[in-house]
Amino acid sequence: MRPVPRFYTLAVSVGGRQGCDRGGGKLSEASRDLATFGPADEPMVWEPSARQMLSAPAPHMVLRDRMLFRSLAAIAARKLISVSGIEHIGIDRDPFILAPNHSTWVEAVLVPSFLVIRRGGKLIHFLADWNFRIVPGVGMIFRRGQVVTVARKDSKPRFLTVFRRFYEDPVPAMERARAHLLAGRPIGIFPEGTVNRDPERLLVGRGGMARLSLETGVPVVPVGIRYPGSWPHTPAPEYSPMEIEIGPPMQPPAIDGAPSARSVRHWHTDIMGEISRLSGKAWGR
Repeated sequence: MRPVPRFYTLAVSVGGRQGCDRGGGKLSEASRDLATFGPADEPMVWEPSARQMLSAPAPHMVLRDRMLFRSLAAIAARKLISVSGIEHIGIDRDPFILAPNHSTWVEAVLVPSFLVIRRGGKLIHFLADWNFRIVPGVGMIFRRGQVVTVARKDSKPRFLTVFRRFYEDPVPAMERARAHLLAGRPIGIFPEGTVNRDPERLLVGRGGMARLSLETGVPVVPVGIRYPGSWPHTPAPEYSPMEIEIGPPMQPPAIDGAPSARSVRHWHTDIMGEISRLSGKAWGR
């Protein structure tokens, strides 16, 4: 595991015996505040438990969504070694663009569900490929999570591409994402654009996230997802234990007018460099 110097480690729970152990415990009001926002000068490292997630408050969700996403967050918690920097995605930080690396397909379901429950049920509207929508069960999860569906790629196998028309929208995906940001709602984008099985290098990625940030002035919150238990030089298997490190928001540089190709490229480079640092993967054009 990557060393974590001087970070506070909390296991937040809402029931059971007194204390802050991972099995469960009641917290004082001060401890709850610390667990929610972390110390002012250091990111919190949190070891979540499934028990916490099943009873976590989610006042921003209706009952059926609360039950669904709590269950998914509980599954995620069983595979999470630690989460740090959760204070950077509090609802008081909206809007923002969450930008994680993408090593396994299951991240697209479990990580957003976990983070949404940690935000009290306040959604982060992720962009996701339409192919996820035809997977039994996943389509329903994405619909309830108000995912912005991107209907661009062909399906694998190709014959399933005939279903793409059911998920196409006359408004382009990036315009729908922009509408969320302008309405004060956060979005999530996997900037690599696809699942990247390379355990050591990030994909170059696409500039749409950087362009959207520059056009709206909304900060990007970089995220590194790591799989410390995987074999060296070997792709992480699905459902492998993971660590999530959320970096501080990156404020886009001010520009006059529409962003140029050069400004988008430079901003994309800055963002991917930070994702590289957080994920432990190399990046370069």
